Amino acid sequence: MPEYLAPGVYVEETSFRAKSIEGVATSTAGFVGQARFGPTRGLPSLVTSFEEFQRIFGDADDLLFEGVPATNHLAHAVRLFFENGGKRVYVARAFRPAAGESAGSSRAHSPASPASEAISLLGTVRFVRARFPGRAGNLVIGTQATRSGNLLVGAAGNRTLSGVRYGDMVEAGAAVKERLVATSGPQAAVGANLYAVSFDSAGRPVLSNAGGALDLNAASVAAVQKVTVDIRVGPNGDGSTGTRVEQFLRLSPHPDSESFVGRVLRHEDPAAGVEPPADRSQRVYFDLGDLPSLAGERTSLARDLLIALVTHPNLTLSGGSDGRVADPATIGGGGSGDAANGLAALAEIEDIAIVAAPGSAAQGSSDDQQTIRDALIAHCELLRYRFAILAGPANADQGQIREVRGQHDSKYAALYYPWLVTSAPGGARETMLLSPEGAMAGVYARSDIERGVHKAPANETVRGILRFSRNVNKGEQDVLNPEGINCLRFFEGRGQRVWGARTISSDPEWTYVNVRRLFIYMEHSIDRGTQWAVFEPNNEELWLKVRLTIEGFLYDVWRSGALLGARPEDAYFVRCDRSTMSQSDLDNGRLICLIGVAPTKPAEFVIFRIGQWTADASIV
Repeated sequence: MPEYLAPGVYVEETSFRAKSIEGVATSTAGFVGQARFGPTRGLPSLVTSFEEFQRIFGDADDLLFEGVPATNHLAHAVRLFFENGGKRVYVARAFRPAAGESAGSSRAHSPASPASEAISLLGTVRFVRARFPGRAGNLVIGTQATRSGNLLVGAAGNRTLSGVRYGDMVEAGAAVKERLVATSGPQAAVGANLYAVSFDSAGRPVLSNAGGALDLNAASVAAVQKVTVDIRVGPNGDGSTGTRVEQFLRLSPHPDSESFVGRVLRHEDPAAGVEPPADRSQRVYFDLGDLPSLAGERTSLARDLLIALVTHPNLTLSGGSDGRVADPATIGGGGSGDAANGLAALAEIEDIAIVAAPGSAAQGSSDDQQTIRDALIAHCELLRYRFAILAGPANADQGQIREVRGQHDSKYAALYYPWLVTSAPGGARETMLLSPEGAMAGVYARSDIERGVHKAPANETVRGILRFSRNVNKGEQDVLNPEGINCLRFFEGRGQRVWGARTISSDPEWTYVNVRRLFIYMEHSIDRGTQWAVFEPNNEELWLKVRLTIEGFLYDVWRSGALLGARPEDAYFVRCDRSTMSQSDLDNGRLICLIGVAPTKPAEFVIFRIGQWTADASIV
């Protein structure tokens, strides 16, 4: 309570309205699966377009597991997710090293050695490495040393360094090369006349190397040496072919420079306190080992590094592997923070509302597939505010998909059947089979954005496909639908559609996907929007504030059409008073609020009763 000690006028702010609850997002997805490149540990990467996915995790070309090609289900699932209306997806890459590949302690080396190429510096073998494991790390790196401009200006006997005149700022640690001919463009490396820039106590530049300081008045020309690193994905090692992925301009070979190639393209190792680069999508890093501490040695390192990169202008990284088919332990993952992987990494992100492991139903044995589905269900049930999308094996018939359905019972998951047939651009195959999780996650997101989470994600078109792998007819769906198997069907003149909206729960209260997801939305929103009430005085004033806050939120939910009832009081009620709490609850610090809602359920069976009527007939 404020203190009033001296006479005067005091102005205070107060609130006369209840706090509001903002609804949480329901369309953000989380995928776990195998990819051709990308991080294997740490927080999942947020992807907002398929192009961004390709930049981080590689393209959609087939994976190669111990010499056996396999469809890149994760990449195609992300593509179908965005084609069907998805906006945001977090991706956790699962990687299982092949036999004989060693695990490392750092993210760049874990869990298998990525592609690399050796270079020699100061008599020691150093490496240029792909940042993450995968065949997409077999890159062509083009390196080129260039000079940025003539930096010695002024009359003879009074020469100074100036980068402003030529648009090139001279920084401490910049590598400067003395030459007799002032030419621009690519330069051959001459180690003897490579100097590092430092500044004396008066702020004057000093050029020095292992042989001593350069007399600026006697020198003819000096130019800053920079390194251009050009990364290409391609089979040839001449640097002239392949698709350019990244290009880094004006890097410095000197360790004291802010643009040092080993700092910009650095190795990340959380265990050693080395922070990741600003852009985690960088595909390579320079493994230069421990850097020397003496100034002369650091200048020699810059000289040798520049010579090595110019001498080897096209480095071909090799040895990258896609590993083996992921097993349930790899998909489930473990750890936390920087060490998290698999589903455990997705658990680190609170915003995820839809979870799937695209393509997991095509890998391993039937027991492995069942274990992965169980892991997805357990993940959603444990975190409560998520919903899993499941699929059966490819080419499953009616009996097989019913067997899969019989293995699970959960109100936090839905099963879709059959698989999707899409075109296979750029490959020897004309078409390929894809599991439906990615497309269905996009349908969920599209329905949520356009209509709301209370709308069943059914009777929606599936975009980006040619057809379904099996043509499910009405007779087959009469058997599958009551068991909670959501069928994907083709209708003449209406296209490829989702024709089911049931969970795999045996509880009749949670038969429908939209009812379960509506409650997830309301529970999560109320949870997040009422955190302010913790440790407030537990009295009638707090109870009133809580009631008003929740009633305001439910009123908006009712107005959106998510709840039944012509009036708000018919659609929901909120009780938070002495009738919901005993004295024991109050003594133990518990505030109990009872909320009831009447959700709308989908019109799954639309029935029209038609009979003959005459003027003399009456309707009883």
